[in-house]
Amino acid sequence: MKPFSEMGLNPSLVEALKKINFINATDVQEQVIPLALQRKDIVVRAKTGTGKTCAFLIPIKQMGTQTRDPEALIIVPTRELAVQIRDMANKLRFNHHGVAVVYGGASINVQMDELRRGPNIVIGTPGRIIDLMERGALRVQSLKFLVLDEADTMLDIGFIDDIEHILSDTPSTKQTLLFSATMPEKILSVARRHMHDMTFLKIGQGEELVVNQIKHLYAIVEPRQKFGALLAYVKQYNPKKAIIFAQTQYAASAIHDALKEQGFDAILLHGGLTQSRREASLRQFKGGGRFLIATNVAARGIDIVGVSDVINFDVPDDPHTYVHRVGRSARMNAEGRAFTITVPQESEAVKDIEYIARIRMDRISLNTAPFANIRVFSRGGGQRRDFHGRGGGGQGHGRDRWNRGERRGGGHRGGGGGRDHRDHHGGDRSYGNRSSNDTRVRSRFR
Repeated sequence: MKPFSEMGLNPSLVEALKKINFINATDVQEQVIPLALQRKDIVVRAKTGTGKTCAFLIPIKQMGTQTRDPEALIIVPTRELAVQIRDMANKLRFNHHGVAVVYGGASINVQMDELRRGPNIVIGTPGRIIDLMERGALRVQSLKFLVLDEADTMLDIGFIDDIEHILSDTPSTKQTLLFSATMPEKILSVARRHMHDMTFLKIGQGEELVVNQIKHLYAIVEPRQKFGALLAYVKQYNPKKAIIFAQTQYAASAIHDALKEQGFDAILLHGGLTQSRREASLRQFKGGGRFLIATNVAARGIDIVGVSDVINFDVPDDPHTYVHRVGRSARMNAEGRAFTITVPQESEAVKDIEYIARIRMDRISLNTAPFANIRVFSRGGGQRRDFHGRGGGGQGHGRDRWNRGERRGGGHRGGGGGRDHRDHHGGDRSYGNRSSNDTRVRSRFR
């Protein structure tokens, strides 16, 4: 590890890093920062939890000035990640330069007022950025730096056209940094079109996508036993701090309510909550909460120290989603566990995850008998409904799967729905069905 004091940074920046106990650079920081200081366009593939945020904030801080127009635009997929980057920027004393955060689901008028104050750095989600650009509130003509963080997530939730739109309207002379845990060809094609003489960095051992400190476990149970399997795992493995991922907002709420009824410290986080409620949930979990029940809104970019276990109550749609979810554990070289609850019809999903993520998942047996009479209920449609798993029905086994580079299974990505429209907040987009057999709406708040 190389000390920041030996990387040619301004003494004031080194001192700011020292105050937050950042003495030595991580691998990604050590490789990215020198190239960024040379004004290189860089594409970085690195695992989650490796210090990517400081890898782009430090060069921006080092080379930035204090003009009235934004010099740096940082594009992210979620509100939570935008707020997290702002908080880190403030720790590095970016507040002297001025940092604005813009995202859907919040007052666009308040954000326009913030932009009128002349921040040097703007952090935001694609839909709201485009709205502000079209209103003339966000001027990008003077941009020197553009960062795409969690690029593969933005591709996955349908923001790729928005990214192309934003990039096309920014100066060709800007420096572009792109960060992603995985590197689909579509991301690389965007980079080739909009970056100049780009440098590609693949940071980590070989082709490994998931940190090797994680122990990957799974169990196969009947749909009615899923909640019992969750309780049995908690009893047997006693996770200190865990994120439990559900596929839908409905499922997350049902699991949250059921855990609360069993006396567990459970916190809910999904896109249907207000922004203030979501921020409160994150504060509570970071401050000592034990179980966070979440949809994929928390799968990327949220940096929470001390997560010992990631529990997939529902099998992820895609092996890459598994990678993103379990990246919440074992951050910064800590150890962790990932546990996935599957039903018999989903047995092939385990093989797909093992192949794509290049891991081995160990099957475990759980004693669900003590919890056989515990049923999960959630209100829906004015009546109490028994909840067994995915979306309340336990279906979804026809989801498309990746296997050795080919799609298979009962479903395929239908593409129906696509980008819908700008919501009434002027924020991020809504998305329709992604699978013909497993209908889910991509919330504009995800």
